[in-house]
Amino acid sequence: MFIGEHRHTIDEKGRLIIPSKFRDGLGEKFIITRGIENCLYVYSLETWGQITNKLETLPFTKKDARQFVRFFLSGATTADFDKQGRVNITIPLIEHAHLQKDCVIVGVGSRLEIWAKEEWDQFFESASLNMSDIAENLFDESVNI
Repeated sequence: MFIGEHRHTIDEKGRLIIPSKFRDGLGEKFIITRGIENCLYVYSLETWGQITNKLETLPFTKKDARQFVRFFLSGATTADFDKQGRVNITIPLIEHAHLQKDCVIVGVGSRLEIWAKEEWDQFFESASLNMSDIAENLFDESVNI
């Protein structure tokens, strides 16, 4: 399980250090793809296989299914680490997530998310204002957080 928040910078060649505590969970090769909220999703190959298996069950006759699969899979790329623990992020993915210099790498259970710092700060501020409502809508009384 990936948890935690880390801040690093992406260099002019599109290389970003992934914290060492996340590298073992990802493995030697892993997948980076477009995330839904102007961020990138990073998956181990095992988790990626589970996700693509689920995507294959979506009905191709449904427009929403076709659009989501195109969006999600067309941006996906296999990645690995260099000797310094950096990953090279492709230009289309950098553009999708608006990555410029300061980045935030967030562990969210089965995946990592890579955010531009400005995008993360904006998301976090907005979500923080609504967190009690979000929690109330997601959890019933049997869940103590």
